[in-house]
Amino acid sequence: MQWVLLHPRATAEHLGMIPTFLDATDPRPAKEQFQERYVFGGWMPFPGFEMVPNYGLKYPGDPIQFPLACTMLRDERIFIYESAWVAIVQEDGSFEVSRMD
Repeated sequence: MQWVLLHPRATAEHLGMIPTFLDATDPRPAKEQFQERYVFGGWMPFPGFEMVPNYGLKYPGDPIQFPLACTMLRDERIFIYESAWVAIVQEDGSFEVSRMD
């Protein structure tokens, strides 16, 4: 899978092991792949986030975070943010966020 670095100072090191949890040849959605391959807790949605323009994440009381990198897995967009926050965004705009540190 091809990851695109979105932030000018982002590097492959910012992505950590997260890209290795997804396999484009696996027909399952990203959430299920993360659940199986992220052995330190799986995919655990964290409620309360709002997605603002340009795929920014806003949590009440915190500044907006913009993605460091993204990729596509079929119809899903996957974004990595600072502090190992990961968002899976569906075609209809619905999304889930989990911390994968």
